[in-house]
Amino acid sequence: MPLTDTTVRNVKPADKSITLFDGGGLFLLVSPTGGKWWRLKYRYEGKGKLLSLGTYPDVKLKQARIKRDALRAQLAAGIDPGHARKTMKAAQDGLDADSFEIVAREWFVKQAPTWAEGHSSKIIRRLEMDVFPYLGKRGIGSITALELLTVLRRIESRGAIDTAHRAHQNCGQIFRYGIATGRCERNPAADLRGALSPVIENHLAAITEPKAVGALLRAIGGYEGS
Repeated sequence: MPLTDTTVRNVKPADKSITLFDGGGLFLLVSPTGGKWWRLKYRYEGKGKLLSLGTYPDVKLKQARIKRDALRAQLAAGIDPGHARKTMKAAQDGLDADSFEIVAREWFVKQAPTWAEGHSSKIIRRLEMDVFPYLGKRGIGSITALELLTVLRRIESRGAIDTAHRAHQNCGQIFRYGIATGRCERNPAADLRGALSPVIENHLAAITEPKAVGALLRAIGGYEGS
């Protein structure tokens, strides 16, 4: 049953936190000390997530519902509201509109709806863990190939060769997006082709001896299943 203004106003704290659900993922969390926090519970790419929508009485029930509806509209458009909030916060924290992180998050928001489930979360986690801490605040047009290589080799140094190659690919896509949107003029990732250690793939040994091949074919021909 949806909440009412009276219920929200009059609910009293208990020994343990109380959760009052309103609908559409919106709920009010009442702490033992009397604090009342609005939260939105949602799922994105199969994972449960939470967002804070403010505290009561600063945010009334009607305002909380408006916020919920706006965030669910982002979900319907294929956008993770939590990630969109981080992008906005980065801009408010003084990151330049042409900074690598702002351009990267903008690219991510546009591309995420086209990716398979789970793929986008791996990409943004990779960028947040391995790239943004070192290049995020830099103007995307000022980043050199050597600076990008330094970041990628830092990933390599912990033995994550495949991750380094994937980060290289993602950065190249971000630079190309930056060029298309007028934030930079060239893609330094393109200059690093062949600069990373190759990914070693383990292949099964092939049977090359004629006698062994013949024995294998006879075994296959005589197999009747189990």
